[in-house]
Amino acid sequence: LATGPRQDNGIFYEIRTYDVKPSKMKEFVEVVNQHIHLRTAHSELVGFWTVELGAMNKAIHIWKYDNFAHRTAVRAALANDKDWQGKLLSLILTCVEKQHNEVAYLVPWCQLGKPPKEGGVYEWVTFQMKPGGPALWGEAFRAAINTHINTGYTKLIGVFHTEYGLLNRVHVIWWNESPDNRAAGRHKAHEDARVVAAVRESVRFLESQQNMLLVPLQCSPLK
Repeated sequence: LATGPRQDNGIFYEIRTYDVKPSKMKEFVEVVNQHIHLRTAHSELVGFWTVELGAMNKAIHIWKYDNFAHRTAVRAALANDKDWQGKLLSLILTCVEKQHNEVAYLVPWCQLGKPPKEGGVYEWVTFQMKPGGPALWGEAFRAAINTHINTGYTKLIGVFHTEYGLLNRVHVIWWNESPDNRAAGRHKAHEDARVVAAVRESVRFLESQQNMLLVPLQCSPLK
């Protein structure tokens, strides 16, 4: 989280969160797994998950765009894609109660990672930081993330800083082999003096924090 320019290219990520009707979750997952190729024909899907713990009946997916002109062109193409509208969108809309989207950038010191193997779980942690942006809290936040990486119990996938949506919000995605491995690693981290010191410094700038355990869909590139 640099205090200067965020990045030297226009790449950004659209984070979409769907509240799915409880009775429709199975159908939603089946439709997405079967027909998501109609959507990925237009732009790159980074990951698609359902929430297992921390929230109920939610799905989160991330799309990558080269710039805002690219997203505009994709949306225009989708508006004319009858297969996507008829076989995917129309069915999804019967399953979804609410939709929410954010635009976010990867922080400059983080590249989008991949898990070492398939079959694990993802932890999605959202930090609402105090107003002022990375110039105020960026260095302390980065130090806290790095100390968790250095413990070795978890794998960092990405750190995203919002541009549209609620500002001063950071989403951090971690990967673990299982919920039990994650729990064991967290217990050890809480006893690590380096982690405790770094977290104590960063929470001075924290307003709230939420985490969720995610399970990737079969169609998800990250799984």
